[in-house]
Amino acid sequence: MSRKTNASPAQPASYGDAVQQLEQLIAGLESGQLPLEDLLGQYQRGTELLRYCRDRLQAVEDQVKVLDEEGTLKPWMPE
Repeated sequence: MSRKTNASPAQPASYGDAVQQLEQLIAGLESGQLPLEDLLGQYQRGTELLRYCRDRLQAVEDQVKVLDEEGTLKPWMPE
């Protein structure tokens, strides 16, 4: 019996790319056309993408807070 490797997919290129991937993933899940074996993997990928989006949004929010506090925009350094 062959097993699929659990190699982690690459990080999205950008926030917009992550949102697009999430939309496609959700459409696939909602279609009911995915084999049962693939559902868990797709769900896990969705949680990774959601975490990525939340992290990017938090970084931008932190940058805005710095701007509000100091009145000067500091360069944003993504982690």
